[in-house]
Amino acid sequence: MIVPVIMPRQGQSVESCVITNWYKSKGDSVSEGDVLFSYETDKASFEEESGVSGILVDIFYNEGEEVPVLSNVCSISVEGGAQQGFNAHNETINVKEDPKIDLSENNPPNEGKSESDEHKSKLSDDQNENVKFNNVRDNVEDKLKISPRAKNLADRLGLDPAAAGASGPEGRIIEKDIANAYEKGIVFTRAAKDEGLSLAGSEIEGSGIAGRITTEDLKSVVLKRELPLSESPDYEERKLTNIRKVIANAMQTSLSTIPQLTLNSSFDATDILALRKKLKNYINNTDLNNVTINDMILFAVSRTIIDHKDLNAHLVGNTMNLYKHVHLGIAVDTEKGLMVPTILNADLLSLVEISKTAKDLAQKCIDGTIKPDLLKGASFTITNLGVLHIESFTPVINPPQTGILGIGSLVQRCKEDNGGNITCYPSIGLSLTFDHRALDGAPAARFLQHLKTNLENFSVLLVK
Repeated sequence: MIVPVIMPRQGQSVESCVITNWYKSKGDSVSEGDVLFSYETDKASFEEESGVSGILVDIFYNEGEEVPVLSNVCSISVEGGAQQGFNAHNETINVKEDPKIDLSENNPPNEGKSESDEHKSKLSDDQNENVKFNNVRDNVEDKLKISPRAKNLADRLGLDPAAAGASGPEGRIIEKDIANAYEKGIVFTRAAKDEGLSLAGSEIEGSGIAGRITTEDLKSVVLKRELPLSESPDYEERKLTNIRKVIANAMQTSLSTIPQLTLNSSFDATDILALRKKLKNYINNTDLNNVTINDMILFAVSRTIIDHKDLNAHLVGNTMNLYKHVHLGIAVDTEKGLMVPTILNADLLSLVEISKTAKDLAQKCIDGTIKPDLLKGASFTITNLGVLHIESFTPVINPPQTGILGIGSLVQRCKEDNGGNITCYPSIGLSLTFDHRALDGAPAARFLQHLKTNLENFSVLLVK
């Protein structure tokens, strides 16, 4: 029996992934749990394990190829059952009759057949076969002589044949030319490939998954070519990455559709600093030693906001979705851009559990291994710029949430006690931005006041 292995859907918004590495070859024996291949989305990398034991009888996509989610990536032959399998398009095939599949040898399709042999056998069939494409520079149609194998490889790789050299007989593009062009990085997304193949060349730098050239990259090159040499801009052009585009769109949507107001406050951090010092010096307990001030603030927010339902909510149209538990989004700065993973049911977790979960999610974001489903579902978000010595700021709401809390840096402030004496104390800033459609200033201020009290009496909050 032949078992297909499909490309998983890593999140509802993911439409395709790119194969980064194959760990097994056609004809290899495979055991259940073996890693077959690795792949990546625009945000994270993953590995796919085999769910069965058998022989890897076919591979439908090579390294570097873009694979639509839920498509068959490869197939595995297991003992028993009819020898019928599937191709990449989920069409049934008969393994014994399919010359592409060899259960006894680890040979790729058509191995041993040279390009010259192929040329001799198929030249008469494709002498009139031409590839038409739109040339943006002179707006005329050109014709390419290309072998069927080269054309198939170009289509699978998302590569413009016009970008490849022609080393075959009579100026014909052969498979080797396509492979050489692919190694140079001239690869398109499916949409860009349909729109403007002839723009391929060394001047385009792809900003898509695995460096693929996108439609936005093509538009940029067209505009650049239209500029006269005398008007060349005196600046360096840098394409927005996919994650930067997502962030930009989210921020634009937030600020253009939500009436936002920010309230600034601060709290006396004497109690949590003293407790942090005790935990840090606790003997032989790494979990307690690693609890940070930020972890304590996360814990306090999870216990406080549960009593302020309008802030632990989503505003969708004219409906408020008030959450029964607190799902905390935590802003994480990565090389790719800002990511906001979610600590689910934070109000049910202990301080140590929140600390461990927050660190694990942040590290996965930094490593690029975070699952897309963990980057959504937050009911309230916390962002901390204190480590960068920012005392207060205006955080931007992540819709459809109704609020976001910014944490500032630790500074020394002065206050007058009941005896008229001036004393200094450690203070940490709090900046709450809220959706004025969902709640008014007074309820938002009461949340900040409640949070301030809990943070200044954190030891008491822990034993409640």
